[in-house]
Amino acid sequence: MPNQRLSRAARRPIRVSFEFFPPKTPEMEETLWRSVERLAPLGPTFMSVTYGAGGSTRERTHATVARMVKETDVPPAAHLTCVSATREEVDAVVDGYREAGVRHIVALRGDPAGGVGSTFEPHPGGYASTADLISGIRRRAPEIEISVSAYPEKHPESPSVEADFDVLKAKVDAGATRAITQFFFDNGHYLRYVDQARARGIHIPIVPGIVAVSNFRQTANFATKAGATVPDWFAARFEGLENDPQTRQLIAAAVAAEQVFDLVDHGVKDFHFYTMNKADLVYAVCHLLGLRPDSAAAGAVAA
Repeated sequence: MPNQRLSRAARRPIRVSFEFFPPKTPEMEETLWRSVERLAPLGPTFMSVTYGAGGSTRERTHATVARMVKETDVPPAAHLTCVSATREEVDAVVDGYREAGVRHIVALRGDPAGGVGSTFEPHPGGYASTADLISGIRRRAPEIEISVSAYPEKHPESPSVEADFDVLKAKVDAGATRAITQFFFDNGHYLRYVDQARARGIHIPIVPGIVAVSNFRQTANFATKAGATVPDWFAARFEGLENDPQTRQLIAAAVAAEQVFDLVDHGVKDFHFYTMNKADLVYAVCHLLGLRPDSAAAGAVAA
């Protein structure tokens, strides 16, 4: 009997995108580019690069996206925040991205300068919110595609679900063209979130953010800070594997593929993978989705 799930996926085109973070050391840079070279031939919609408030981190992001423009055929998406910077400084970053050939920005408020859990305070001369930042980008670069964040389980700082949707609606009204969600492990959270967003007149694509868990303890700790719940059944999948990295990798690929296939069965066709600059798990899931390397893309990356 044919695999009905795969046959449905084959009839419905699947699109993926990948997120990386800028390397801090030569060794990390080598790892990053090995991952880019492995994943770019799969033909992602875009590859995004995260961004920090510090000057050196901003420069690394710029250098990474500029190299992507030169060495791959995949459009890069550069992250941008309004933390600890004046409007003029942020505008200069936008100009730098445009000059480098970037036509897609992931606009985020950014974590508070004091770290996750502290109160966000806008820079006196900066953009006050993500919606404000988007408006600034739109005025300066109207042709830029703008993605924003979304939180299926509510942003940790939001006083209510309604307030969270108000923020998302403000970002859409300011000019956002796509939302990418925080990662989640229970697909019910995402599916309900999309339904609720549509009911509130939010109709831009809401792309699920997927993380393949190579280190369960580390991911669980981060999930707590990010407001993402870890279901008991999910934790049980990794129980007893703390000192068995090989089996843990196999389980991680299986669990991520299971999550993605369930979303495909619910009609989802776009996925954004948080790669942690590691390609193997993400590549395996994409392979299961039916994605195969494009020989032309592979040649462009290798050139």
